[in-house]
Amino acid sequence: MEAQAVEREGGMNGLEKLVLREGGWSAEVYLYGGHVTSWKSSQGEELLFLSSKALFEPPKAIRGGIPICFPQFSNLGSQQGHGFARNRLWALDAHPQLDPPPNATAAFVDLILSPSPSPSHDDFKAYPHSFEYRLRVQLGPAGLLTLTSRVRNTNSDGKPFSFTFAYHTYFSVSDISEVRVEGLETLDYLDNLQDRSRFTEQGDAITFEGELDRIYLEAPRKIAILDHEKNRTFLVVKDGLPDAVVWNPWDKKAKAMSDFGDEEYKHMVCVEAAAIEDPVTLKPTEEWTGRLQLSLVPNTHVGGSLDVPNAL
Repeated sequence: MEAQAVEREGGMNGLEKLVLREGGWSAEVYLYGGHVTSWKSSQGEELLFLSSKALFEPPKAIRGGIPICFPQFSNLGSQQGHGFARNRLWALDAHPQLDPPPNATAAFVDLILSPSPSPSHDDFKAYPHSFEYRLRVQLGPAGLLTLTSRVRNTNSDGKPFSFTFAYHTYFSVSDISEVRVEGLETLDYLDNLQDRSRFTEQGDAITFEGELDRIYLEAPRKIAILDHEKNRTFLVVKDGLPDAVVWNPWDKKAKAMSDFGDEEYKHMVCVEAAAIEDPVTLKPTEEWTGRLQLSLVPNTHVGGSLDVPNAL
């Protein structure tokens, strides 16, 4: 099902994408990975980071944008790193079951990912469960970008399953050394650079002077990313996702990634809405919903409340 303001187009390397338009804003979604690769303002400025070396070549995941990490976050466990949702071909959902968008002018598209029915498939071997994963990507007034994921357990054998999850969002920033992430101060976090040892955030904001890779626990619903050079703030609003990941690879790791430019770490930051520490567990017929909303406001409009409706 497609809204009137959605166009199907050919993308990189022949992969199909959908372009959403609303009020001069736009967003692009690839069927490969259910992957949002672009979110542009009404002035045509790209707000998501996409590496110049990103490979649009299955089965490699696309480097940048908003990859979906499901049914596993990170490289821990028996599944492939960050799960298989980001490197599988999704389909248009002919019978979407998510609620309609709250604003009639919003452009949206509904996608669905189903597991491989073959017991011999690598995905099924690593994750032998039946599920329905429905994704709605919606572009609303003032460029409000909303991703809504709904996962349902459709196992016929009566077995529950568990998963971890993240919207692995790459934001485009002017200079990482001038960026502050606010809303996570005083929280406990797991440091992925120290075998997930647990620490408590001491600063009044997160700033960047080197590689950083942390999972913040019981994070608030609203997080702000302040880009001082561009005098703008990204607001991240999350529902059903208790954790938040903050990541920048810095120079050494950037050079080690073949699909990432050596100096591109200076112009990106990942702030991810996630469910990691406590996996989501679903019994048969149960379902889970996780929602991410992204908006952009001038720094002067943020204040201390991080209230999206008032900021917009």
